[in-house]
Amino acid sequence: MQYNPGWHNSSVNLLHVRAVGPNDTLHFVWSSIGAPAVLLVATESRSSVLRLNWTRLLSPAPAGAVWIDPPSSVVYSTAVVFTKVFEYSEAQTREELFYPTYDLADFSWDSVNRTLNHTALTAEFTGTPATGSGDSFSNGSLAFRVTAYEAGGRDVPLPSLLHTANSSKVEFVLAGVAPRGNSSRFALEVATVEETGVVQKLRSARSIDDEYTPTVFETLSLVAESRNASSVLSFLQWKATAYGSQTPRREDSIQCRSRGLQAANWTLPASSIVHAYFGEGLGSTFTVSAINISFGGEDGKVYQEKRFLRWSALLGFGQSPEDTFSPLVISITAVALGTPLAMLLLGSCLLLFARRKRYSDYEPIN
Repeated sequence: MQYNPGWHNSSVNLLHVRAVGPNDTLHFVWSSIGAPAVLLVATESRSSVLRLNWTRLLSPAPAGAVWIDPPSSVVYSTAVVFTKVFEYSEAQTREELFYPTYDLADFSWDSVNRTLNHTALTAEFTGTPATGSGDSFSNGSLAFRVTAYEAGGRDVPLPSLLHTANSSKVEFVLAGVAPRGNSSRFALEVATVEETGVVQKLRSARSIDDEYTPTVFETLSLVAESRNASSVLSFLQWKATAYGSQTPRREDSIQCRSRGLQAANWTLPASSIVHAYFGEGLGSTFTVSAINISFGGEDGKVYQEKRFLRWSALLGFGQSPEDTFSPLVISITAVALGTPLAMLLLGSCLLLFARRKRYSDYEPIN
């Protein structure tokens, strides 16, 4: 993990996570320049490196300021951008009342270097609106917590996401932000950038097994597939829940919904790390899509009470991890279903045996 490689000023944030495999390298480039974003680049070289032109990157025209060397080693690249936070409430007429939008490109971000943990492989981007926030952020903040992984496993805190070494986790956190309505709900706009020929799909997987995330039976994945659907190139995956506590329990669950995937070439900030890497091809050579992820129950009172919201998502390369039944659940299911079946079979055998053992009214000759 490298913070602002080649730059000795903490007024901006760029975090480079480099994962080297047997025959390839994965690059995760997180940044709050322009808007919070992560650039994902997969290369087929163990020696590929990130190059930055800081002068151009911090200029109004950053195209070409970020690249991977050697360029020929790049086999796939994509980006995820967190562009806006919406706050809204539902009026008595069942219509949604929207308050002024929080544009994350206009936020002021603290230095990530103060939260960087090279042992736990974590960092935190914490920001507040630069202007015009009123009293909402006087005692609150918005943050994106980043976690990298060296191996596969499962997170301990809810929602206990299953991860691989090819993935990283991001947590969206609202803490202490005063709502502007009596039943305010929040929604996060997430934009993605893909090469032409790559198809994005929103998938929903439901399971009766809620062992790792109690009362939550749905997992959503925004996947990027090759045009012929022969392989999954990248994913953004999350459980259909958020939590209203720093140490979440089942009762702290907040309903999470996804509102349609749509083309959104208009939604990216004018200058960002995404423009620095993809250049002027955004909207032509590269396509931009967006999805809104909303948080809040039917009445939106969970956040009102605790003023804390945390949503976790996993992003990475290749096929997204899939939960399977654990040996414990399989054992319990086998006992629950097997015991009645065994009793039924035993009863049937006893009944057949009793029917075959008939008694006669005739006396034996001898």
